[in-house]
Amino acid sequence: MAAVDPDFKTSFCLDSYYVSDELGFILPEPLVELPPYYQPWMDVAVRVPDLVQSHELRSHIYKMPLLSSEFLQKHRELRLAHLALSVMTMGYVWQEGEKGTVEILPRNLAVPYWEVSQRLGFPPIFTHADGVLANWKKKDPQGPFDMENLELLVSLPGGDSVRGFFMVTLLVELAAVPALRSIPTVINGVRCGETEAVARALEVISQSIQDMTDTLKLMQGSRPYHICFMINSNFLKWKDNSSMPKGLIYEGVQAEPMEFSGGSAAQSSLLHCFDELLGVKHEEKSGAFLTRMRNYMPPAHKKLIQDISLQPSLRSFVQQQANEQLNQAFHLCVTKLLALRNYHINVVSRFITVPAARARQIRNQSQDLQCETISRAPIALEERGTGGSGIMIFLKTVRDKTKDAFLLEKSKDVNSETAQQFNNST
Repeated sequence: MAAVDPDFKTSFCLDSYYVSDELGFILPEPLVELPPYYQPWMDVAVRVPDLVQSHELRSHIYKMPLLSSEFLQKHRELRLAHLALSVMTMGYVWQEGEKGTVEILPRNLAVPYWEVSQRLGFPPIFTHADGVLANWKKKDPQGPFDMENLELLVSLPGGDSVRGFFMVTLLVELAAVPALRSIPTVINGVRCGETEAVARALEVISQSIQDMTDTLKLMQGSRPYHICFMINSNFLKWKDNSSMPKGLIYEGVQAEPMEFSGGSAAQSSLLHCFDELLGVKHEEKSGAFLTRMRNYMPPAHKKLIQDISLQPSLRSFVQQQANEQLNQAFHLCVTKLLALRNYHINVVSRFITVPAARARQIRNQSQDLQCETISRAPIALEERGTGGSGIMIFLKTVRDKTKDAFLLEKSKDVNSETAQQFNNST
């Protein structure tokens, strides 16, 4: 047993980070209604897909009263308000596609959106915390937490495929809960030199990451064109965006336009936590993007990631121990994380890169379109992801840097065993 680290007086726990024992980063029991004063928001928010389709959303938003956020008192009220305002904002900006964007968000939407965002510590744009973590309810409150018993509170254009995209992502978050619960065990075990406890916790984390990958495979039933439109047109940001080169002016907030990145899987706190725990170090460009994405997370979750990064190095601890079980458990964790990232590349290729390229080909050929969704798929999406990254290059770089977390003696084995798998996804 290694020596106890005297610099840490108390055990590491998740109590102060708003992590649910049952749901992890998912917001428990999101509200489905706001106080009656805010009914004008909800009346529009729940109709966003239909109003975008009929090109009437902007006119409905113009008619909304300017409401104060002061009557939103509870955290879950603020989360639902932010979700509703986010969906309306995305629909307002992108109602006419990338060629019909706007430069100004009207005051009656912009001012309360800014106020709610400031109170939550969120940016005023649709985020992963909105669309996934706080956008669900059970059809049967006593029923299971699964695809058949879940539905969205509000949606975006794309029908069942959009629902499937959000729900699968939500279930991936749920699959990670055992891993999140095991992180304190790993950290405290490293502090106290409890080799066996660390190894057992790493085994739980490995299985949880495998469960995340298996859950992500549920995405296979979705229709790529609808997903492409939803996550890359409606989620498109006003940062690094050729359709909105000046950003967006939030009327009544400030006169200068502001730029924000759109919702992205990089805004999920899960992989950030695993990277910090396992010692995955990203290169300067991709690392800067991932760090910036932490500003789009709930502040408590961002703080958890930061605090994990300040703990004694798990990788160094494993290297210092002459313990085969610990070595194997650590190696398995990195292997599972690598496999998850590799599968994610395949998903992005299918649901973003390929459909976007196909949509552009159809447009260029001026064929008669059966689906307006395809005609409005953004041209820029062959190169850029929802958060603003060069998506395929970024994902492959992140994946490849994950391999560097392996212990030196495992590196050759990993490279030979998984080279073909990596090549198949490139």
